[in-house]
Amino acid sequence: QVQLVESGGGLVQPGGSLRLSCAASGSFFSINNMGWYRQAPGKQRELVATLSNGGTTNYADSVKGRFTISRDNAENAVSLQMNSLKPEDTAVYYCNMDIFRGLRFGDLEVWGQGTLVTVSS
Repeated sequence: QVQLVESGGGLVQPGGSLRLSCAASGSFFSINNMGWYRQAPGKQRELVATLSNGGTTNYADSVKGRFTISRDNAENAVSLQMNSLKPEDTAVYYCNMDIFRGLRFGDLEVWGQGTLVTVSS
């Protein structure tokens, strides 16, 4: 069984910064894409940023220039550095990983439990 554990959410003032982290545990061979998604109250879940194992990044237009995604393959972890936060960034943030469990068990998409980020004065 593969699990993702997130940390780093909280309350921050507009213009502030937060860093989210997510680590995978369990039995698997490798991790392909890693990413962060968010869901604001009353809205659908949306992509924030993704990072392939080859280093290709993809950001939502709303966070470009403010957020940075990074990964630590040795730790099976992904982080999201969020700067210049705005009230509209308030949401539950979920990490997502595409896990490869070998030829027998194949690929598995796994989600974290979510961590709340609130941007408010």
